[in-house]
Amino acid sequence: MTRPTIHPLGPALTGRCFPPVPPHRTSRSKGPIPMKTLRLMTIGGVIAYRALFNWTTPGMFVGTLLVGPLFQLLFFAYLGRQLQVADDRFYIVGNAVLTASLACVFGGTMAVANERRYGTLGHVLLSPRSRTAVFWGRVLPYAGNGLLIAVVTLGAGALLLGLRIPLSALPGLFLAMAAGSLACGFFGLTLGALGLRFRDVWVVSNVSVALLLLLTGVNVPASGLPGWMTAVGEWLPITHAAEAARRLAAGDGLAAAASPLGQELLVGAGYAVAAAVLLKIFEFESRRTASLDVL
Repeated sequence: MTRPTIHPLGPALTGRCFPPVPPHRTSRSKGPIPMKTLRLMTIGGVIAYRALFNWTTPGMFVGTLLVGPLFQLLFFAYLGRQLQVADDRFYIVGNAVLTASLACVFGGTMAVANERRYGTLGHVLLSPRSRTAVFWGRVLPYAGNGLLIAVVTLGAGALLLGLRIPLSALPGLFLAMAAGSLACGFFGLTLGALGLRFRDVWVVSNVSVALLLLLTGVNVPASGLPGWMTAVGEWLPITHAAEAARRLAAGDGLAAAASPLGQELLVGAGYAVAAAVLLKIFEFESRRTASLDVL
C-alpha cells in the first residue's frame, strides 16, 4: 500500500483539512457598496474624531468653543450699537453662524494634519478603502460640533440681547447653520490637504479663520466692503449661510432664503471636490518623493 503524498508546505495549501468557505462568507456578498461607504464615512469619522480631537478637561472645551465665541458675538454687537452700523439681529445671527468656523476649519485641518503629525497617515493611505470617503467622513463630526456651537451661541446671544426669533424660522435657521458648518468643514479639509505638501499648515488655517471673520460680511455689511473683498467672500463658506440665516430671522420665510442656502451648499460641494482632488494629487506625489517622512 502506498502512503498518501503530503504537500511540503502543509495541509493548509492542499485544501484537504479545511472545508470550502460558504458562499455567504465570500467577498461577493458583503453588501452593497453604498452601504459600506456610508458605514465607512459615519463610523470611521466618529472613531477618527475621538482619536484626533480631544481636550484635557470639559472646562477647556466649554471655554474655548462655547464661551469664547459668545464673547465675540457680544463684542461686535455692542460695537455695532456704538457705531450704529447695523442692528443687533445682524450681529447675533451673523456671528452665530460664524462661530461654527472655529471648530469646523481647524477640525477639517486636523483630519489630515494630525495623522501626519502622529505618524499614522501612512497607514491610512495604505488602506484599500477609498481615501476620499475616509476623509469626507471625518468632516461630519466636526460639522456636528460646529452646529452645536452655532446653536448654543445663537440661543445665548438672543437671550442676553433680547432678540426675538419667530418659531417658524427655527427649522430654517438650523438648516442654514448646518449648511455653513458643513461647508466650513470641507474648507478646513481642503486646507488640511495642503498639509501633505507644507510642513506647517496651521499658519494657513489661522489666516483663513481671520479671513472668514473679515470677508464673509458677518460683522461688516457687504455694501461697506471694497468690491474685491465682496468678490472673494462669495467663494468662502459662511457668507451665504449668514445671509440666509438673517432672512429667516427677519421672518422672510424659507423661500426667501432658498437662493443663498443653495449657494452655500454649492460652495461646500466645491470645497469637498477640491479637497478630494488635492488629496489624490499630494498622495501620489508623496508616494513618489517620500515626502510624508519629512516633517
